[in-house]
Amino acid sequence: MNSKTIAYGILRAVAIIIGVLGLLWFLYKIQSVLIYIAFAAVISLMGRPLVLFLKKKLKFNNTIAVVFTLIITISLFLSIFSLFVPIVIEQGQLIGGIDVNSISDDLDRLNQEVSDYFNIEKLSLIELVKKTDLMQFFDLKVIPEAINSFLSGFGAVLIGLFSILFISFFLLKDSYLLENSLLAFAKQEDETKFMQAFTKIKDLLSRYFVGLLLQVVILFTLYTILLLVFGVNNAIAVALIAAIFNLIPYIGPLFGGVFVLILAITSNLGLDFQMVMLPKLTYILIGYLAIQLIDNFINQPLIFGTSVKSHPLEIFLAILIFGLLFGIGGLIVAVPFYTAIKVIAKEFLSEYKIVKTLTKDL
Repeated sequence: MNSKTIAYGILRAVAIIIGVLGLLWFLYKIQSVLIYIAFAAVISLMGRPLVLFLKKKLKFNNTIAVVFTLIITISLFLSIFSLFVPIVIEQGQLIGGIDVNSISDDLDRLNQEVSDYFNIEKLSLIELVKKTDLMQFFDLKVIPEAINSFLSGFGAVLIGLFSILFISFFLLKDSYLLENSLLAFAKQEDETKFMQAFTKIKDLLSRYFVGLLLQVVILFTLYTILLLVFGVNNAIAVALIAAIFNLIPYIGPLFGGVFVLILAITSNLGLDFQMVMLPKLTYILIGYLAIQLIDNFINQPLIFGTSVKSHPLEIFLAILIFGLLFGIGGLIVAVPFYTAIKVIAKEFLSEYKIVKTLTKDL
């Protein structure tokens, strides 16, 4: 091996490293665009069954079917957004009509009742809330900055929504658009396997996201009934938030339960703790846990088992690993990524025994 060959190898390695770093830098700079594409891909996967139904059963034109699907999607999101308006307005009215002395008395009474009932010292958290002068943290100078931040953020949200809808339209209109774009990175002899894998991934994830939507609807219905029965303010909006929390595996239901209990407490602040508040909170907690059992032992096995065709233990381990590696975001994307990995492994690594075992149901 002469010096020219060595020099060429070194230069080639350096060029590859620079190219990889440049690619990573480029992806970092366009991360918002990648997020738009990811959300659009999810919307297209969820809307795909409806588009196929409209085309095959109702004989809709492809473009009309896509437009109709996007209209339904937009209407759904607007309906969800409208549910949050009453709770925001009510909280604003509550904040505007706050009687500091009354709040202090309510907290003092609640603190005393809780400590007497459980035979413990007064709760330090409530004392801290009472004794903290919130006005010392309030600075009038931050108001213009907050308004500017809100306006700029609102503009960015509008741009993002338009971009997501625009991309979703073309992904739904041309179901092979994304495959053909990614096919440029595959070797010519692997194009068939690549297309088979991508089609399988698309079918599985489409069913998975539709299943998640069904899961949220079921939980939302059950939570709404529970909260309406016990008279929690803005029960529909609170139920929707709690149901959406469940999209985060394992820790999401915990956050949702805490959120529900906090709203239940604020809805009954000032009532007798032992005779009214504690029994009501207990019943709400029992109902919430019962709904979670229904979700864990009925909803999730059906969704994960039939949509992505994976054993519950596989799903648990995948979520655990992705969560440890990537945090809460990893928990959310664990199942779709694990499903994609399984399908790709089945197409390209089917000669290995472990791959055959894990992908036998695909």
